[in-house]
Amino acid sequence: MLDVLIGMAALIALGAFWRWWQPGGLDGDRTRGYLTGIVYYYLLPALVLQVLWGGEVGLDSLRIAATAAVCVVLGMVLGWLAGRMLGAPNAVIGAMILAAGFPNATYMGLPVLDAVLGAEGRSIAIQFDYFAATPLLLTVGALLAQRFGSSTAAEPFWQRLLRVPPLLAAVAAVGLNTSGVPLPDWLGGVLEMLGAGVVPLMLLALGMSLSLTALHRATVLRALPVLVIQLALMPAVAWVLTDTLGLTGAQRVGTILEAAMPAMVFGIIFCDRFGLDARFYSLTVTVSTVLSLATLPVWLLLLEGGMP
Repeated sequence: MLDVLIGMAALIALGAFWRWWQPGGLDGDRTRGYLTGIVYYYLLPALVLQVLWGGEVGLDSLRIAATAAVCVVLGMVLGWLAGRMLGAPNAVIGAMILAAGFPNATYMGLPVLDAVLGAEGRSIAIQFDYFAATPLLLTVGALLAQRFGSSTAAEPFWQRLLRVPPLLAAVAAVGLNTSGVPLPDWLGGVLEMLGAGVVPLMLLALGMSLSLTALHRATVLRALPVLVIQLALMPAVAWVLTDTLGLTGAQRVGTILEAAMPAMVFGIIFCDRFGLDARFYSLTVTVSTVLSLATLPVWLLLLEGGMP
């Protein structure tokens, strides 16, 4: 695990260095947009299709999704309570809700689980995100962001869902899998080549998104409860839920590790769109990502007895 995190940290650091260096005049935000666009529209849907079409989807998938949904909803509630108790303005409370509720299940969770659990880990990360976290983000998360933000932008939730290629790929893959349609070898090879680029590009893009521009006493005080919720409380809740629901082995380990991921990078887009405090959110993502490099090995060490 330590070797894996060192390699991941190196790629994240290269992305952060790009943000500072700006080679070829390409700033970090613009370059990150190019990378995430390629991953979001091409590479990640290909990986989702490969993993879920050719993998096993069953009762454990529902258990993973149920655990993810409870953790996300509980995290949002706790983020709201923390913001109210600290007397934060609405724009900050909305950002706290998103940061506390939604872990970086794909952009960081997928590389971690891929390294720790292999192909089964990729499947767990995708199911955690696209069977629960992403649908909740685009429905409940978007409504709360609109409620606490200054923007009046609104659209039916089903339109937002239809514009998420990895989610559509997940639905298609599950349908093909449960219908017994075999994945052709030639198509599997194409999907594998496309999917191989997901992890390194996501880690580089994650590094390009990190920022400490909002670092001062007030923001640190508001970020602390979010860090505790995401990195400590949610994995503890997932631990209890997976035991209660009967998840075992790699599924249990992967689901708990997913709940232990730092704040989701994609939330920055929601902050910009709905008028939430994007600078505070970026700070929370940065600090939680750095701290997770220390907390994730701790959770894995605690979970070693559940490894296959």
